[in-house]
Amino acid sequence: MEPRGYRMVVSTELNYVKACGIAERQLLEWIRGKGYDPSGLDEGRTEIAPHATLDRDSEGGRKGAYSRWRMRETPSVTSGTWQSTLVVRSGLEDDGGRTWVQVDIEHQPAHEGDAPKRANTPNIVRTLLDALEARDALADVTAAPVFIEAEDVDEALEELCDGRRRMPVVIATVPYGKDPDDWSRTVVEPLFRHLHGLAVLYVLTPEAQAKFNAALEYHPVFGGGVRTYLPGLDPAWKPDAQRHPVMSRRTIEADPRRAASILAALPQRLSSRQPLPAALLSIPRQRTRPRTISDGTDVAKLRSENAALTGLLDEAERAEAMRVDEINGLYAELAKADQASDELRGENEELYDKVQDSQRLIRFLREQLQEAGQSAVAHAPAVAAHITYPKTFSDLLDRLVELPGISFTGNSKTTRSLDSQSVDNWLYVAWDGLLALDHFARSSADGGTSGDFLSWCKSDASSAFPFPAAKVAMRESDTVARNAKLSGERMLPVPKTVDTNGRVFMQAHLKIGGGNTIAPRLHFYDDCPRSGKVYVGYLGPHLRNTLT
Repeated sequence: MEPRGYRMVVSTELNYVKACGIAERQLLEWIRGKGYDPSGLDEGRTEIAPHATLDRDSEGGRKGAYSRWRMRETPSVTSGTWQSTLVVRSGLEDDGGRTWVQVDIEHQPAHEGDAPKRANTPNIVRTLLDALEARDALADVTAAPVFIEAEDVDEALEELCDGRRRMPVVIATVPYGKDPDDWSRTVVEPLFRHLHGLAVLYVLTPEAQAKFNAALEYHPVFGGGVRTYLPGLDPAWKPDAQRHPVMSRRTIEADPRRAASILAALPQRLSSRQPLPAALLSIPRQRTRPRTISDGTDVAKLRSENAALTGLLDEAERAEAMRVDEINGLYAELAKADQASDELRGENEELYDKVQDSQRLIRFLREQLQEAGQSAVAHAPAVAAHITYPKTFSDLLDRLVELPGISFTGNSKTTRSLDSQSVDNWLYVAWDGLLALDHFARSSADGGTSGDFLSWCKSDASSAFPFPAAKVAMRESDTVARNAKLSGERMLPVPKTVDTNGRVFMQAHLKIGGGNTIAPRLHFYDDCPRSGKVYVGYLGPHLRNTLT
């Protein structure tokens, strides 16, 4: 489930009283900028426009203090309600004197079953970040990207590896020959426009790039590309690089607006899923009661009271409906995670068995060589067959001419889009899968093998170009196959010499990656008995199924 709300959680070294004063001033300016009248603002509910209300509550005591403002806007009966919440909370003892600030924006649809609209970054966030000198652990959270100079690299690395970091750090690079200031102003700032309050934003200068990449040899960024470094970075562990997606310069320049939206998706999802700090979690739910009339007849007072309670009940019902949708989405994500875990468990068991078989074979062959008097050969270092992997998915498409058993009929644009959120492992797995399919196709066309690709992967015939059988699925689930919309997405193009309709149901697929919402898949159709070809009709993000 993709997040649609906006959430910012930052801290400031300002004390609670000063932070509250600044936050309230920025809030009032924001409200006035919308054309509302915030005069007379007090505890409880204030009507600031015919279609907008502002609730305020606060508390102070031994467990700390907080102030909260909640604005609800309902422009029309059909528009639904936009709810904006600002919280300032004094930190707990473990927070080292920090004050916490939280901003939430969410849309509540007018009718049950309607999807909420996506929330953009509110203007108040940009002013709050600068006015409060906001921070995330060791890093400053700013409204504009900050340059990392050569002398700043060590400090930036310390921020990246800080275990207390909650936000992703997004680092852009400057292409060779480009002026850093001009590149930041014309390319990076528009690219980062949806990230304010969701990530720490940097631009790596050309002078700092070599030093930075030398320190992060498994997590580099260069060439005008952008990399998103998630919390929990482990610079010494190569597999960790898969968690930190790279966006290429080519993707950025091809469609800057789309690139900005893609870049914001992961930080937005992380902000909505990450647990709140303990200080913010301890704040009670806001239950501001609408005011009733203070004069008039008893009947009028009762009617006003009834209207106020009815309004409060409607708010509660809408909020409950949103929470139910959110919980259902989380259950769906949990089901996907469980499925991915099962797939990885099966793949690991298969790979373990193959490693053990290989070790036993190596020991046997070494013993045979030693008995034949070839001890030096038996213990000589192995020279692995060299495979040159593509550098991008665009490069992968260009190199398909090297695989005569493969015919790509899919949408090249969809495949190239993987470069925007790809990790090295996806390219390796995709190319290994294509090499294996090519070898299978040629072997099948020559009559050297029978059966389908999965059977071939499990046999010794695949030893030259092995591919994990656990990553191969020859069928979709019955639910997907019976669902017209889901199966329709898998009706993929082939030449009319293969099928007169120009499309076939490509349910056989390779699991290129997992662990996030992209989870690439490669769908193929085995036509080896007739044309000697394997047709690849799709290589891109996971197509929809019952869990997406």
